[in-house]
Amino acid sequence: MSGLPNRVLVLGLARSGRAAALALARRGVTVVAVDRSTELDVSELAGAGIELRLGVESERLLEGAGLLVKSPGVPADAALVRAAHKRRTPVWSEVELASRLFPNPLVGVTGTNGKTTTTELLGAIFRAAGRKVEVAGNVGRAVCELDGELDPDSWIVCELSSFQLEDIERLRPRIAVLLNLEPDHLDRHGSLEAYRDAKLRIFENQLEGDVAVLPRGFGEVPGQGRRVEFDALGPLPAEPLIPGEHNRENAAAATQAARAAGIADEAIAEALRTFPGVPHRLEPIAELGGVRYVNDSKATNTAAARKAIAAYSGPLHIILGGRGKGESFDGLAAELSTHEARAYLIGETAKEIAGALERAGVAFEHSGTLEQAVATAAGNARPGEVVLLAPACASFDQFENFEQRGDAFRSFVAKLGSRGLF
Repeated sequence: MSGLPNRVLVLGLARSGRAAALALARRGVTVVAVDRSTELDVSELAGAGIELRLGVESERLLEGAGLLVKSPGVPADAALVRAAHKRRTPVWSEVELASRLFPNPLVGVTGTNGKTTTTELLGAIFRAAGRKVEVAGNVGRAVCELDGELDPDSWIVCELSSFQLEDIERLRPRIAVLLNLEPDHLDRHGSLEAYRDAKLRIFENQLEGDVAVLPRGFGEVPGQGRRVEFDALGPLPAEPLIPGEHNRENAAAATQAARAAGIADEAIAEALRTFPGVPHRLEPIAELGGVRYVNDSKATNTAAARKAIAAYSGPLHIILGGRGKGESFDGLAAELSTHEARAYLIGETAKEIAGALERAGVAFEHSGTLEQAVATAAGNARPGEVVLLAPACASFDQFENFEQRGDAFRSFVAKLGSRGLF
């Protein structure tokens, strides 16, 4: 691709940073890869001739660099990012870089909750229609990982987080989807307004002929895309296999996006009827002794946890807690107070959640660890009831990510069965 500078600094060497660095190196760009950790396996990057700077974040690294590519996990107030802005060095997210590298049409999906489910469902719809598609972004693969594999006729369906969208410049989804907006990541963005502004950037570069898919009644958004609305109550080509009103809403958004891409309702219906959902999102794990165990580890904020709770009408044993994101737990507690529920609290926010539950009159107990919470909930649950992991918090106090937390939940439930407790 023309227009890339000769020297680029890539800051943050998790999945997207590595993919960006390798894609740039393949194009003959001199890449300096930077991460504060000194424990990373960077053999692949070194083998590609990439200059590595681990544990060093000196402003001198920017000398001669025409661009800084920032991983989504790196905050905007990081010293090197501030220095780049001061020098007027462009700062791009990995998805912005990918949009410059690949001319393929893009469907972008953002929102507080439901992004991964809707993105994967759209991939299933495209495949049901016999259309070439790759699913990437904040789910599974970084977009730059498609480098060298991407068919020129393929669409890209891309999950886009606020952390990725805050560093775009020209990224233009032909179809942009906003699922919802609830308070989230306030510890990073500082305010709901800043978080909202980051999310709405998905629309800002759309042109006439592009499509903006929005919740019914949502306010004005930037860009020139044609507005299409959805809600959970409207007719669908078929009822989705995955449970919950929120998943019907996700299906409605995916339906409108697919129609905007020219996909017929017959293919949409086939995917809706057969798509099983994704791991860690209301994922049924087991039924032991008549008790259902459900993994919703991706419920990393209170809005997602409330939707998980609403998916079940019977008695709930819910595991809550982790690292907070600056949200109040009072609304979640109020939601639980309308159910027959008992909570099992883990992690850093246990005391804060306990206060909200106590004010709402919801029964709870402190478990400390996820393993103890599973064991206690299993002992209390009766046939016909549900043990639900929907933490309403990030996992970083006890786990590396929500996937690891969900996998641990799955293994603890498996142990219950293997020990013959049911």
